[in-house]
Amino acid sequence: MNGTSAVSATGPAGGGPDPLDHPDPARAADAAAAETLVRAYVRETGTEVPAAGRSLHLVLPVSGLTLRVPVRYRSATGRHRFGPVRVVVSESGGSLPADVALVAAGLVRESTLGRGLPHPLGADAVGRVLDSARRTAVHLARRRAEAPGTAGPTPFLDAEQALLLGHPFHPAPKSREEASEAELEAYSPELRGSFPLHWFAAHPDAVIGESADGRPVAGLLRALAAGPGGPDVPRGTVPVPAHPWQAREAVRRPEVAALLDAGLLRPLGPAGPAWYPTSSLRTVHRPDAEVMLKLSLGMRITNSRRNNLRGELRLGVRAARLLAAGPDGPGAWLRAEHPAFGVLRDFAWVSVGRDGGDGPETGLETAIRDNPFRGGSGDGGEALCVAGLLAERTGPGDGSPPPYRAALCEAVERAAAVHGISAAEASERWLLRYLDVLAVPLIRLQARHGIALEPHHQNTLVALGSDGLPVAGRYRDSQGYYVAASHAAALERLLPGAAEGVELVFDDAFVDERVAYYLGVSNLLGLVGAFGAYGLADEERLLRVLRGALERLRAAEPGAKGLLDLLLDAPALRCKANFLTCVDGLDELVGDVHTQSVYIDLPNPLAEAQR
Repeated sequence: MNGTSAVSATGPAGGGPDPLDHPDPARAADAAAAETLVRAYVRETGTEVPAAGRSLHLVLPVSGLTLRVPVRYRSATGRHRFGPVRVVVSESGGSLPADVALVAAGLVRESTLGRGLPHPLGADAVGRVLDSARRTAVHLARRRAEAPGTAGPTPFLDAEQALLLGHPFHPAPKSREEASEAELEAYSPELRGSFPLHWFAAHPDAVIGESADGRPVAGLLRALAAGPGGPDVPRGTVPVPAHPWQAREAVRRPEVAALLDAGLLRPLGPAGPAWYPTSSLRTVHRPDAEVMLKLSLGMRITNSRRNNLRGELRLGVRAARLLAAGPDGPGAWLRAEHPAFGVLRDFAWVSVGRDGGDGPETGLETAIRDNPFRGGSGDGGEALCVAGLLAERTGPGDGSPPPYRAALCEAVERAAAVHGISAAEASERWLLRYLDVLAVPLIRLQARHGIALEPHHQNTLVALGSDGLPVAGRYRDSQGYYVAASHAAALERLLPGAAEGVELVFDDAFVDERVAYYLGVSNLLGLVGAFGAYGLADEERLLRVLRGALERLRAAEPGAKGLLDLLLDAPALRCKANFLTCVDGLDELVGDVHTQSVYIDLPNPLAEAQR
């Protein structure tokens, strides 16, 4: 779409040129990293943010520092915009510029020594912040060098490649310390990378896996490896795919070395057509393939090493079976009640080992996922990762703002033009349509069948109509499934053994708490915050619109009362603390689901909206 929207380009923020648009990509990346760090810190410490045009003062007694941060935009949901950070150096208010290294050192030190934690713990977090900023500079430099109008191979991939700055509340969203520059050239979606899979040939006795419909995994893999340029698979063996970075690391593991020594596993090397990394890096897509692959990737990304665990792979297949069970089961109900919503199944998985799947992971675990997005012509249409749709853009490199701060701004402007309404009205309409195609089906699925998901922005997809408004929604990810204990017996009758051997059933209150975070705080409030930060609509007005829609749903869907009472009326909501989780060095994929991350209590703006 051509044209420029001044509101969408500059947002509501004042106070001079936006630091994100600085001509030097390193300076722009430094500003983005410092701003995100401050945003996460004030959220997790409950620091009050003054009105736009004033300055936030962060007093850090452990380091003897005071940071002065101009407020460009104050958000009701925490999506604040900040200007360049300065460190106060005199009682009269004199100050000097503070780069992200100083900001990170001060805030992390305050959060370690200030809580009585050992100082070395913070050094790792600071290093990850700086690595993330450095990677972001590379991403910005590369995109700014592209010709105007350059896009990904398909709309689906373009959205997956849009997260140049990363999560707006994570201190190190682009940290990838363990890969070389050459590797990241191929592995990074932000650089529009692509690579062939690395293949192994496994003896059938060493292949472990399952599929939701009972199809042999070996047949799925042979079909995937077939075709021009594919691996030369020895007769009688099974082709097993791996991420090329993971393949190098996995052969060093004792379990894999033992398979190689026994002749049960043989490296075949890279082969076949190129696959594109999506926004998660480890899930790869090929526009002409029948499936997507969620590869194991032990590289530390944000807070976790993204090794696939067999338990979560089994959970994905179990969830696919559960959704398909019975003529009146959850999947049939969803298709009848919400035909515009769907779940991308992780319907099969594969690994290698001699233990029948009961031993340690080998690092060669892969989930096989539905792929309806084939060249933009599949039944998913132009479905977009919501995180990519909301991803903030920087200027072209001459100091000016971008034509649109995010793809969301383009969509809203299109909707406003088509329907002859203001951007604020189009934003309200967009939000309500988004609820219809994505949030309402998820809430009703939990209310009717006790199945709850983790629909943060990266796990959700939305297709837009020609007028820019949402027309369909989808959910993806094998890890994020819960069954509320109150529905466990009914689901066991529907699919005997549904919860056997997997971590699936949880107390209702815990499920409500997690959905309130993932759907309520991360997704819906995050969306409202993006509308506000980009200058599209007033957040307070959108919160009232959102509250009204959820109140109507509460009245119509009694089974959702627990969740919606929490979302609408609780004075505070549990919220994942990405800054503190990073500082404490926690891996979100390891350990008990109740303690994998740090959670805080966040004041609930939806409860405030009724006053």
